[in-house]
Amino acid sequence: MDFLYMLVGVFSGITSGLFGLGGGTVIVPVMTSLGFSMHHAVAISVFQMIFASTFGSIINYKKRLFSLRDGIFLGIGGMIGASFSGLVLQVLSEVLLTFIFLCLMCISLYKFLTKKSSHKLKETEFRDQKLRYASVMIFAGAFTGVFAISLGIGGGLILIPILMYFLGFDAKKISVLSLFFIICSSVSGAISFFRHGVIDEEVLHIGMVVGISAMVGVSIGIHLIQKISSKSHKVILTLIYIFSILVTGSHFLQKASPLIQKNLPFLQKLST
Repeated sequence: MDFLYMLVGVFSGITSGLFGLGGGTVIVPVMTSLGFSMHHAVAISVFQMIFASTFGSIINYKKRLFSLRDGIFLGIGGMIGASFSGLVLQVLSEVLLTFIFLCLMCISLYKFLTKKSSHKLKETEFRDQKLRYASVMIFAGAFTGVFAISLGIGGGLILIPILMYFLGFDAKKISVLSLFFIICSSVSGAISFFRHGVIDEEVLHIGMVVGISAMVGVSIGIHLIQKISSKSHKVILTLIYIFSILVTGSHFLQKASPLIQKNLPFLQKLST
C-alpha cells in the first residue's frame, strides 16, 4: 500500500505546486474512498501540506515568484484560524464535516467560475492603503485557516475566489502565495490535531510517506505553472474542483444513507 500512498503524494504534490492547493483536494477524497475516516483523511492531508508547502515555497522564493510580505500577512491569519482546527474536528461528526467540505467546494467553484472583481481600486492602488490591505490579507488567512485545515484542503481553493474578488489577484499569483500560507496553517493545524488526539501511529506513518513523496510532485508543479497559460491553468483547476466534488459527494451519500434510513420513520411522521 505504501506504493499507492507514494503515487497519491506525487500527484497531490503536483496540484500543490501548480495551484497552491494543500493536497487535500486530492488526498481527502482518495483516502476516504480507501476506507479512512474523514478525520484521519484530513490529518494525513495536513502532513502532506507541511512537506509540500515548505519545499515548494523555498523553490518559489528563490525564483522570486511571490512577495514575502504578502505571504507573512496570510500566514499570520492562517496560524490564528488553524489553531481552532483540532477543536472543530473533535466537535463535528464525520457526516457533517463531509457535508461542509462538499458545500465549500461547490461555493468555491461557483465563485471561481463567475469571479468579477468588485473592488474599484486596482491592486497597486490598494497596496497604498496599507492597513486595509493587511487587514484583508490577515482576515482571508484566518477565515481560510479555520475551514481549510479542518477539512484538510490547505486553502488554495478558498483563497483563490476571496483574493480574486477583494484584491483582484490573478489565480496563478494566488496559487504561489497560498503555498506559503499553507506552511503556517498546516503546522498550526498539526499541533492542534496532536493536542486533540486526532493523529495516531498509522496516520503518522501514512502522512510521512505521502508528504515526502509530495515534494517530488511539487517541483514538477512549480515547473509547469511557469509554462502554462492562465486560461489552461483555470481549465485544469476547474476539473480538479469537479473531481473533488464528485468523489466527496459519493462518500457523503454512502455515510449519510444509513442516517437517513434510520430517521425515515420519524420524518414520515412529521410530514403527516
